[in-house]
Amino acid sequence: MEQDKFGKLIKEIRQKNNLTQKDLADKYHVTYQAVSKWENGKNLPDISLMREISRDFNVSMDDMIEGNLKEKKKNNKWFYLGIVSIILLIIVGIFLIVKHDNDNLHSKTISTTCDDFNIYGIISYNANKSAIYIPKIEYCGNNKNTSFDKIECSLYEKNGDITKKISSYNHVAKENVTLDEFLKNVSFHVDNYLKMCKEYNENSLYLEIKGETKDNNIFYNIPLIIEEDSCSST
Repeated sequence: MEQDKFGKLIKEIRQKNNLTQKDLADKYHVTYQAVSKWENGKNLPDISLMREISRDFNVSMDDMIEGNLKEKKKNNKWFYLGIVSIILLIIVGIFLIVKHDNDNLHSKTISTTCDDFNIYGIISYNANKSAIYIPKIEYCGNNKNTSFDKIECSLYEKNGDITKKISSYNHVAKENVTLDEFLKNVSFHVDNYLKMCKEYNENSLYLEIKGETKDNNIFYNIPLIIEEDSCSST
C-alpha cells in the first residue's frame, strides 16, 4: 500500500462527505492529529479501522489499499428490472388463471383511502373465482418508532355480516420490528380464491393489522377501494 495514495483517498472521502479532520477523528475515536497523519501519508489506520471506513463510506477494501475512490456499485438497475419482470409475470398469470375459467373477466386496481397507508394492488375475477395481488403496502403514519415483537397483517373479504380471512402474514421473532419495516416484507398473492361475492365493491375487501409489545398495541382496519359494483351473496 502506498501511504501517499491512501492519504489522498482519506482526504477525498472526508471532503466529499463534508467532514472536518476532527469530525472524522471523533467518528472513529482517534485524535485529529492521527487523521492529519493519514492524509499526509505519514501513518495508516489499523486494519480493523480501515474496514470500518470501507463499510461506512461504501469503498471496497481493494480500492482503499490502491488509493482509488470508486464506490461499490449497487445493482439497483438489475434489482428493479427483476421486480418489474416478476410483477408483469404475476399480472399475466392472474389474467390467464381467471380467463381459463370464464371469459367474463373483471380486472381492477386496489387502493385505500386510509391516510396512514399507501397501498396498490390488482384483482382479477369472474363469476366463480378470483386472483388477488397486493405487492405494495407502505406505512406513512406517525407510529414509525414503535417496535413490536409480534405483528400480523391479514386480508379479509366481507359480505354482509359474514367475514372470511383470505390470507395472513405475521412476524414473531426475537428481534422487534417496526410497522414500517414489517410491511416492506408483506405482500399478498392469492390464486384461485373461491370468493363469497359475485361482484366486488369498495367494501368487499379490507386489511387488518395488529401489533403487540409488552407496553403498546396497535390495531388498524384498512378498507380497500375497488371499482363500484354490486356485491350479492352466492
